[in-house]
Amino acid sequence: MRQSLTRTLRSRGPGDGGWTLIELLVVISLIMVLSAVSLNMYRNSIWSAREAALKSNLFHMRDAIDQYYADKSRYPDSLEALVSEGYLRTVPEDPFTDSTTTWQTEPAPTMPGQLTSSPGIYDVKSGSDRISLDGSRVSDW
Repeated sequence: MRQSLTRTLRSRGPGDGGWTLIELLVVISLIMVLSAVSLNMYRNSIWSAREAALKSNLFHMRDAIDQYYADKSRYPDSLEALVSEGYLRTVPEDPFTDSTTTWQTEPAPTMPGQLTSSPGIYDVKSGSDRISLDGSRVSDW
């Protein structure tokens, strides 16, 4: 009895050698679902890397503005002044606009009795109008 069962399991007929259409559809649909999930995760990781780079660039530029103010008792006139004075090596690139010229600068508040006509740069923000992963605008950081 046992010998006939193994012989039956081993022997295949001409129609038993392939995959059925249902099996192929299930496998293909699983591959599509997994690839869609992985593509979405890849896009989110690229976006979060851009956000991290923007936060780092903003931190370094704001730190350089603060150091400039501490040394000279006035704010820099432009971001290029930070480079020429040695507070930054270069003006960093905005990761969302891929440009160094799209930074939005905020002028310093004028102090009473201040003699200079341009108060200088008090803060810097991204020039992009995109929305971050947490729902806030990257230009508001």
